[in-house]
Amino acid sequence: MNMPTLEKSPIGFDATSPSHRFIAELLREADIQLDGSRPWDIQLYAPGVIDSALSRGNLGLGESYMRGEWNAIRLDELFYRIMRAQLGQRIKPTQLVYHSLRSRLLNRQTAKRAWEVGEKHYNLGNDFYAAMLDQRMTYTCGYWKHAQTLDEAQEAKLDLICRKLQLKPGMRVLDIGCGWGSFMGYATEHYGVKCVGLTISREQAEFGQRLLRKGLPVEFRLQDYRDESETFDRVVSIGMFEHVGHKNYREYMSVVHRCLKDDGLFLLHTIGKNLSNTVTDPWIDKYIFPNGELPTLGQITDAAEALFVIEDIHNFGADYDRTLMAWHHNFETHWPRFKEQFGEHFYRMWRYYLLLCAGAFRAREIHLWQLVMSKQGVLGGYSRVS
Repeated sequence: MNMPTLEKSPIGFDATSPSHRFIAELLREADIQLDGSRPWDIQLYAPGVIDSALSRGNLGLGESYMRGEWNAIRLDELFYRIMRAQLGQRIKPTQLVYHSLRSRLLNRQTAKRAWEVGEKHYNLGNDFYAAMLDQRMTYTCGYWKHAQTLDEAQEAKLDLICRKLQLKPGMRVLDIGCGWGSFMGYATEHYGVKCVGLTISREQAEFGQRLLRKGLPVEFRLQDYRDESETFDRVVSIGMFEHVGHKNYREYMSVVHRCLKDDGLFLLHTIGKNLSNTVTDPWIDKYIFPNGELPTLGQITDAAEALFVIEDIHNFGADYDRTLMAWHHNFETHWPRFKEQFGEHFYRMWRYYLLLCAGAFRAREIHLWQLVMSKQGVLGGYSRVS
């Protein structure tokens, strides 16, 4: 993997400053040094980085990184160590009170605002994502149980979902948040089903037309999930629930319930978090996934109450670490193609995003869950697939 080298000379820091002293002592608990020589140590190139992090949390830290004011060769390992030691719980940024209240009180994932993430994140360009992702353009966690490459891991994940859904030829499947159509392409090719996919990204819908040109029975609908009313044998949602928001979880489950036949199965594949009283990271919210929100397992099951029977829960979040590192490898390898188009600021933003998330999954701060649900319970019990 290509790793950037440190191109600047550290400025050093004022060891007598109370803020620097506090952070240095805190980082020492995670075996991290300021201006140290190891790959996960922080190199400071400008004053104010520490104070910005203390007052604005990861928003301040991430923005100062994007400006080139500090670096760490192994950002993934730096964030893993910070999160594993739970250092974030010891810092309460004073300037993020408004962000916290806004996240808790407002519905930031209304039907109108749902399109913002498509415009800002998923419409960056199909060529860019094709260079970073696997050959099927699967922008969700791979399944690495027996896989050695990213392509193998993503095909294994898609096949795992098909088997968990117990797909049979001729079934109609609704894919909520279908992305570039990787699941629909795989399911129609290997299991003989017909698929309808919902997306809020025009780029994804246009790219997905290639499946139609191959003669596959798929349909892309550029629409919000709340507008769907047809019924299907199976419903799947892979990496979309993170954009729903806690104020809409119950409505989301009601939509799935409305669209699923009585004897059908629903598979939900989503990133999740440990604590319900935490809010979306403000840096991720501002620069990567606007209006996103990770659920807890309890929030999911509460939203499904009286609508679904939870048949199976599978956590393979550690596989997302390996997936993100594979994406980062591809990103670094192909960056020269996109450098002129996006620029250095974007490069540092995207690198921060991928490696921050890899560290979070490695630390088991966040997870990847697949839940299988039925409307009335599978007679005789659901057979676990792995």
